[in-house]
Amino acid sequence: MRVSTRGDYASRALLNLALRASNAPTPVKELAERTGLPQPYLEQILLALKTEGIVTSKRGVGGGYQLAKDPRDITLAEIVTAVDGPIVAGIFGEPHKDGACSHEGQCVLLGVWAEVGDHMREHLAGFTLADIVSLAQTNAQVSQQR
Repeated sequence: MRVSTRGDYASRALLNLALRASNAPTPVKELAERTGLPQPYLEQILLALKTEGIVTSKRGVGGGYQLAKDPRDITLAEIVTAVDGPIVAGIFGEPHKDGACSHEGQCVLLGVWAEVGDHMREHLAGFTLADIVSLAQTNAQVSQQR
């Protein structure tokens, strides 16, 4: 599996929101500047995250985006799925459906690819945004000590 740019950018933006001491709304422009992400693309990503209930937004003065849930309740799998769709190893069809097994051994491979997708989802679901925040903070402390 290859995480798309959208998945990476969404993860970066949410990490930045989670690293803030308060969960006050952050304007898109400010978030784009802090993360180095292109603002128009970031706006599209944040809308997808809002649709999935990962962030909320507030309009007007003092408005912006903020996390809708505790970082412990947001997984990398949820983030990637919100912006990229289902996590799969590839789109090859499902075993025993719509003639997908018309060639010798093909159903076995389709089963393997489905299992690979399952493992990827489980692995990404094992990392919460809070885990990534902790890793980032530890990394920052180690860098400061050097």
